[in-house]
Amino acid sequence: MADKKGFFSEIKNQIITTIGVIITAAGGLVVTNMEALFGVADSDQPMMEQTINLPEASKDTIVITKKIEVAPTKPIEPPKTETEKRKEDFDW
Repeated sequence: MADKKGFFSEIKNQIITTIGVIITAAGGLVVTNMEALFGVADSDQPMMEQTINLPEASKDTIVITKKIEVAPTKPIEPPKTETEKRKEDFDW
């Protein structure tokens, strides 16, 4: 009988814990959506109007194109080091 009493007390504790978790989750949802649930609908919000006047685009458009050609230049080679100079002397 002692085992059954412990078994039912464990189930009772699990049910109480589950109810506590459900109540906590519901409370969290209520707090999160409190403004939507209990808030007052304020439909008389002030509206700001702004008008932008764009200047008229000119009808005459001038397109100037100029092509600049650059003559290809020979890349500048760095001066040779002493090792490279010695390698030129050898005829492998």
